[in-house]
Amino acid sequence: MKFTISWLKEYLDTEKSDQELIDSLTNIGLEVEDVVNASEIFSNFIAAQVVEEKKHPNADKLKVCKVDIGSDIVDVVCGAPNVEENMKVVYAPPGSTIPSTQMKLKASKIRGVESLGMMCSEFELGISDDHDGIIKLDNNVKVGQPYAEIAGLNDTMIEIGITPNRQDCLGVSGIARDLSAAGLGTLNKRNIKNNKGKLKSPIQIDIVDNHACPAFAGRYIKNVKNIESPDWLKNKLKSIGLRPISALVDITNFVMFDMNRPLHVYDADKIDKEIIVRDSKEGEEFEALDDKKYKLKRGMCVIADKSSVLGLGGIIGGTKTSTEFETKNILLESAYFKPKSIRSTSKILNLDTDAKYRFERGIDPNSIEEGLIKAAELIENICGGTISKINITKKEKSNNTLKGDLIRSVFATSTMGVSYKVKLGKSI
Repeated sequence: MKFTISWLKEYLDTEKSDQELIDSLTNIGLEVEDVVNASEIFSNFIAAQVVEEKKHPNADKLKVCKVDIGSDIVDVVCGAPNVEENMKVVYAPPGSTIPSTQMKLKASKIRGVESLGMMCSEFELGISDDHDGIIKLDNNVKVGQPYAEIAGLNDTMIEIGITPNRQDCLGVSGIARDLSAAGLGTLNKRNIKNNKGKLKSPIQIDIVDNHACPAFAGRYIKNVKNIESPDWLKNKLKSIGLRPISALVDITNFVMFDMNRPLHVYDADKIDKEIIVRDSKEGEEFEALDDKKYKLKRGMCVIADKSSVLGLGGIIGGTKTSTEFETKNILLESAYFKPKSIRSTSKILNLDTDAKYRFERGIDPNSIEEGLIKAAELIENICGGTISKINITKKEKSNNTLKGDLIRSVFATSTMGVSYKVKLGKSI
């Protein structure tokens, strides 16, 4: 589980130093595995501007660029296909260490042309696996401005190991709660605006087989505009090593790491009539969001419509109903999936995702509606749209199981020395 100090402090009001918080995490059973001070890693990287680009005289795929770095204009040889004049870029001067490769830059001649430093891709900065082109910064950034400041990376990232009984700390809010209970500060109350919605969702939900999914909720949002996420959201995800994709996808990822509540978003116009939660049939196939096709065994929990499988419940969605920038209407999913089913399916198919990692350890069933409320608020603020009422389907037969899972989760947490009040079906 990765998070940053600044993200943690959105939930924890504390006067403790960063080091005191880091030391306390291990003391309460959340072993610190890595601490990365991004300010130090990116201390030499700055915003720069390409003022001229022309073809390299001795190489067809290279360009020679004159780059304004604020204090000087330097020559940089670049092979990125997207480099162009007036583009604002991330520049690493000679002497910098590239995070992804740990290569130390030095001035050198490339095919007979001197190159001073380099313009960086997200891959080279260790932000994502994207190395198809260099980073294009917003036009309003100032030449010479530190990149860590621009990208919100002037922070400390912490990675902790999560034992199977500490699923409550797979969200930043849960970690803050634990530190607060241990006397490290005061827990800030979440401020979530609950738009109850006026629309009735046109997408019905039917749980046919409930042994793996006893509760499934959906929220229809029409006339959204899927855009690039605002900087604060992109920076949040980048700070823990996630690549921003689009606002709709980024919001679900943010809520998962913030609240430990996995969600999924469908392009509602691609759903054939209704959502059906059922067992898979022997040999059924679907293409997942990792661009791989999976052949399913009988009895796996799938989310389907009238035509086909849309995804594996609690593990991964499919390409059939994936959202695009052109998506107009969406269905937001929040559900409870049984750990045993998740572990069995993911092991057979050799699938590992952030959602699977959480559901197989046990998610608080009471977070189903809370996650939908938070995500809908963010979508409305960023993408617009009209929100429907929450449509939640539960199988009564599984209510006691849901309550039992919550009690076991809290009991496991209390063994670490932190006490919580619980009553059946309700966390306090």
